[in-house]
Amino acid sequence: MSTILRTLRNLRSIGLKEYGHQMQYMGDTKRGTFIAMDKYGNKYFENLEEELPLRTRWVDYKDKEFDPSQIEPGWHAWISYNVDLPPSQDKLLQRQARVWEPKEHIPVMTGTRSAYRPYSTTKPKYSAWQPTAAPR
Repeated sequence: MSTILRTLRNLRSIGLKEYGHQMQYMGDTKRGTFIAMDKYGNKYFENLEEELPLRTRWVDYKDKEFDPSQIEPGWHAWISYNVDLPPSQDKLLQRQARVWEPKEHIPVMTGTRSAYRPYSTTKPKYSAWQPTAAPR
């Protein structure tokens, strides 16, 4: 949570439009240096001076219905502090397009109606009781 002075300083620094955007989608105001944009359109930022430890890096998702699977593996390693250099600067983390990779992001369907549910071919051990009523 921001203090009033920090919020006003961020408002002056990032502008009214970006301030409204951050308050709507993040619930807090942050300012930092733009690091890079990935192939999905997500923007990555870093601020080493004012933020608390382990809160100095953040992502601004392109889609507002976001899930963490929209982050590429190299960027995930950077944003979770596993590596020091972002993939835009580290040659080992830069990914080339592979033939087997999907061209666009496929969202994770777990927890939705479209989630994968396996079909069982084995006979159940127990069967439901079917009551029969005698005719009167």
